[in-house]
Amino acid sequence: MCAAERARAAAGMKGKATSFDIAHLAGVSQPTVSRALRGSPLVSEETRRRVQSAAEALGYKVDKNASNLRRQHSGTLALLLFEDPTADHSHINPFFLSMLGSITRASAQQGYDLLISFQQFSRDWHADFAGCKKADGIILLGYGDYQSHRDKLEKLVAQGTRFVRWGAVLPGQPGVSIGCDNFLGGRMVTGHLVEQGCRRIAFLGDATPHYPEFHERYRGYVEALRAAGLPVDETLRADAESTERAGYEATKTLLARDAAFDALFAASDLIAIGAMRALVEHGLGVPRDVALAGFDDIPVASFVRPALTTVLQDTGRAGELLVDHLLRLIHGRSAESMMLPVELKVRQSSLRMMRGRRAR
Repeated sequence: MCAAERARAAAGMKGKATSFDIAHLAGVSQPTVSRALRGSPLVSEETRRRVQSAAEALGYKVDKNASNLRRQHSGTLALLLFEDPTADHSHINPFFLSMLGSITRASAQQGYDLLISFQQFSRDWHADFAGCKKADGIILLGYGDYQSHRDKLEKLVAQGTRFVRWGAVLPGQPGVSIGCDNFLGGRMVTGHLVEQGCRRIAFLGDATPHYPEFHERYRGYVEALRAAGLPVDETLRADAESTERAGYEATKTLLARDAAFDALFAASDLIAIGAMRALVEHGLGVPRDVALAGFDDIPVASFVRPALTTVLQDTGRAGELLVDHLLRLIHGRSAESMMLPVELKVRQSSLRMMRGRRAR
């Protein structure tokens, strides 16, 4: 006789175990059993463990579909990834890969399935979830032109769709955003380059409100230059989206202007890696002739040579918070936009005046 059969026999049970049987064995009420099995925050961790142990002992299987139907929830979260131009066929910015893993784990820990889908900016993706019961809420990941899809975010708000997004945290944005302190990150990188003795620091990235994350990094760059008493030279800025190819072409544009620069701050690591190739092809050494820094700390940043100075965004924590804030909205609790701290990771690509000090 297995453990479940022994427990059922000891309880005098006949037939399939019910939530009332679990309540009797665990010494709690039947409503408490229901709340515990669906992960309600109203149940203490100790009680939840007792109920789960009793359910396992009785061989009780939760009918997830029936439970979700009663609660008018699907038990599923939707993750919409906007396609990015990439060197391979993934169309996923490498920065989001680690965040994707964190979101998947956090969803599973909360008892939710995760539905992942690509959504192109050209599609009317906001309408796909109007009255759709496939998911209880949406997590939005991706860069892209914020101004072009802001109206879709506003429609999501108007139709009552529960959603959170990764992006810049700015006043007046629709919905809930989780992001990092892009302004501080830009200021830290530029201040570090100034400390290295650089005086002609170029910026690569779209520095307009269309790309608010890059714009905030640019604002931090400008603030650091002004704090150091250095001019903001528009000839030392070139637009680039977050790809290696864009970084390569933007750097070629700067070099063609024949405007001298001794450092490059790229708005993403992918841009910086493309810039590194363009500099080397032009016969310039990194960091000997041009100090270089990026933003994001994607895994490859520490493996390129020289290793790339960059700004770390905590993608693990970001994924957890995206799931947590979405579940707050789903369960009718308040959720506010939140900005995460950043960390400067100094490596060889920017070290021009730090002999004898070890890079991280």
